[in-house]
Amino acid sequence: MKRLIIAAIAALITSSAWAEEVTIRFGYPGIGLDNRQYSQGDATSYARARDFIEKEFAADKDVRIEWTFFRGAGPALNESVASNQLDFFLLGDLPAIVGRSRGLEHKFVFATGRHQPIYLAVPADSTIQSINDVKGKKVALFKGTNLQLATDRVLSTHGLKEKDVRFINLDTNAAVPALTSGNVDAVFGGPEYLALAKKGIVKIVYTTKGDDPTLGRNSSYLVTTAFEQAHPDITQRVVTTFVKAAAFASDPANKDEVFDGWSLSGFPKETFEADIEGDTLANRLNPLIDDFVVARYKDQAARAKAYGLIKTDVDVDGWLEPKYLQQALKDLKLETYWSSFKADGEIATAGVLDKKQTN
Repeated sequence: MKRLIIAAIAALITSSAWAEEVTIRFGYPGIGLDNRQYSQGDATSYARARDFIEKEFAADKDVRIEWTFFRGAGPALNESVASNQLDFFLLGDLPAIVGRSRGLEHKFVFATGRHQPIYLAVPADSTIQSINDVKGKKVALFKGTNLQLATDRVLSTHGLKEKDVRFINLDTNAAVPALTSGNVDAVFGGPEYLALAKKGIVKIVYTTKGDDPTLGRNSSYLVTTAFEQAHPDITQRVVTTFVKAAAFASDPANKDEVFDGWSLSGFPKETFEADIEGDTLANRLNPLIDDFVVARYKDQAARAKAYGLIKTDVDVDGWLEPKYLQQALKDLKLETYWSSFKADGEIATAGVLDKKQTN
């Protein structure tokens, strides 16, 4: 009888009723218009819009979900990670590399964005007609984000250097009024300027779309080492849920629904339509950690050190933790869903979605 009582007590202690509550804290380096707690442009922001994570853990009474969106983008999110306030988060390549170089312990578990275009916007009446015309001009750029080095690569590809341009550090919320009021001559940014271009307020004179395939911005999804080691089972469920969202969002049949989800950020669907024109969501949202992604991160790490943005080398290979992604692809039967790419941006192995596009 004594043994039965002890066994019963042990069972109670290990049951969900006695389990320690776990709060999974998600971070996103951006925020919707008017401070909306949504964003756009990747599968995790779509998952947020449609409560993929909340639904995955709905039956787990001991699990709570928290989302935080950062107006200060990557730099602000890094500060929160340093203060141990987040567990999972999306980051562009540069802020992720900077954080890693400064001792932030996290693992790169899957890619969240690749080939994300950069746009050069100018006032509607500007005489700037191409990227070569920004030499000597006052140009807004959100420094410290993955836009910074990506823009530098664009300039170098076109024979310019950062010192050839008078860069002004402004986030998107400040850059838009600065551009429209004439306080800056141009701005490098993302699809947020496409809606303004459609209204005739600004014009787009350059985009990385159709240029060198290694240009553009890249981002990744990260988990703190402490959380991953303490909760490998939860880490797997989170990664699998986001990969499931990426698979749904990559299917061209679901494009309108994905854009509807992203529009909760306050940006109109027309912006996403214009941004994806000539490209596919499967190409943008591909989560694979392939040679292309690894090469981009190694290149950015080297450039960050060369420009003095970081002081130490970042071991990209040691940073990667692909096992959760690989398990998710296996469980969801998605091993051949997306194409894998070579370091130079050419397709190494065509996936199911790209084969459909070419047939």
